Amino acid sequence: MTGGCSCGAVRYRLLDTPLIVHCCHCLNCQRQTGSAFVINAIVESDRVELSGDDPVVVDVARDDGSVQRIYRCPHCQVALMSEYGRPLAKFVRAGTLDDPAAIEPDVHIYVRSKLPWVQLPDDALAFDGIYEMDQVWSASSLERVAAASARQEGTA
Repeated sequence: MTGGCSCGAVRYRLLDTPLIVHCCHCLNCQRQTGSAFVINAIVESDRVELSGDDPVVVDVARDDGSVQRIYRCPHCQVALMSEYGRPLAKFVRAGTLDDPAAIEPDVHIYVRSKLPWVQLPDDALAFDGIYEMDQVWSASSLERVAAASARQEGTA
């Protein structure tokens, strides 16, 4: 999968399929996107290949006191991806994919702050907040995360 910003200065290619796709309805995501939710395709950081101009990294405070690193185009300022905590994975904004219809949410999170007019499919996997990874992620995605963590720590 490939994607990029509005002006084309920053491009990226995902070297693997997403580990999972979140549709996040939290108030932080609503505020940061100016929308009802954000759809993030989560991919190991070393499986995202950037080209073109280097994105600008902006640290944004979150309501819980943590910081979210947002990667933006230095020209058009489009938010392409985020990191939370350590940089093991990138949360790629699905709307910046060349074909955003190529993915759909695996799970809806923070539905406690979902706007009332947003209707989820009847069979949607949804959580009031966040979930336990080992209860939601596929075995192969959990294995990939463990391998990425080992690579990041230099033990692989």
